[in-house]
Amino acid sequence: MPSPSSTGQAIARLQHMTRMEVSGPSMIRPLLQALHGVIGFDSSAYMHPADTGELAVHMEVPTDQAVVADYFDPRILRSERQVLVRSSRDFDEAVRYEQGPQLLGQLVRVPMSELERSDFYNVVMRPMGATDCMSLVLRTPRGQGIGALKFYREAGSPAFGPDEAAALSRLEPCLARILQDDAQASANDSEVHSQGMLITTPQGRLLWLSPEAEALLPLAFGWRWRRGAGLPQELQELLQHMRAQQPIGLPTREVRTVHGDFSVRAAPMKAATGMGQAVGIHIMQRVPREARLQAFLQTQSLSQRQQELAYWLALDLPESQIAVRMHISANTVVYHRRQLYNSLGLQDRGELMRWLSAQGSGWPTESAPAALQQNAGQQACG
Repeated sequence: MPSPSSTGQAIARLQHMTRMEVSGPSMIRPLLQALHGVIGFDSSAYMHPADTGELAVHMEVPTDQAVVADYFDPRILRSERQVLVRSSRDFDEAVRYEQGPQLLGQLVRVPMSELERSDFYNVVMRPMGATDCMSLVLRTPRGQGIGALKFYREAGSPAFGPDEAAALSRLEPCLARILQDDAQASANDSEVHSQGMLITTPQGRLLWLSPEAEALLPLAFGWRWRRGAGLPQELQELLQHMRAQQPIGLPTREVRTVHGDFSVRAAPMKAATGMGQAVGIHIMQRVPREARLQAFLQTQSLSQRQQELAYWLALDLPESQIAVRMHISANTVVYHRRQLYNSLGLQDRGELMRWLSAQGSGWPTESAPAALQQNAGQQACG
């Protein structure tokens, strides 16, 4: 279990994330990394409404992602509804009725022996090694559903208990603020991270796929993309629009996931058999710079205070604004800044920016604009 000191550091890290200039699904990875220091779990999932109207599922452990396609099988859905109080896919119902963290005993409607014999358990939970679960539905201040966090423990780990549920409950407003989608803020400060191309027939048969596109497609479409199993519905709709020449211009589709914002555009290409016999589909991934920076800093051997200070310094905020954000004096900011530079062997902000770029955080070498006044007085969640 996490120690009191690591718990305090993790809560401070979460409080810092509420003061960042970006929020939404892209913050799930640093959020989960911090939560490990609060309640302790072996794996987790985040389920949230996608742009397509379906439920998007992000598994913290990449190998667990393989169970997601099986989870959406109608047979498994029927089994889930037989053994659980409600299916996770009934998200609107969960928003109405699930208040606060739910332990396994509150989620299951049958004895454990019956749960372990169910298709749902053997196809979804058993491959993950999960024997216990705790769930939390997050809402906006107006009660709109944001998403559901699922925490799992494996055999040999203690079951989640009331103390952990209470700790998670205290963090609920903080977690909701971090994951509440702010598409405009993310779009205003995101950068192209990767892009690729695939070529298909107008009917959707795959002809060629670049390595970059092959890496991006599962990030954008999740379980709906499987090579050899046909194009996801969103791409099929692009091709239909292009064949119908509606709307006017090149058809595009925007998709938002925990991995960033994806823009997909289709255009006719000239194939060996003539014009119009092939379609080029370009996919581009944009990621909020703040989210990438936050995730990167958490991997460094820096104290929580130094991580937060490095974040604000990278955004080119003056000491006076950093002091407001961190709830300390400007003189204390100067002191911690010197300590940070000494820890990293750097001299100034310019070297900090170059260090971040060289370490692969994706941060530009020049300072980012300092037009970050809006939330300067925002208070941390408790």
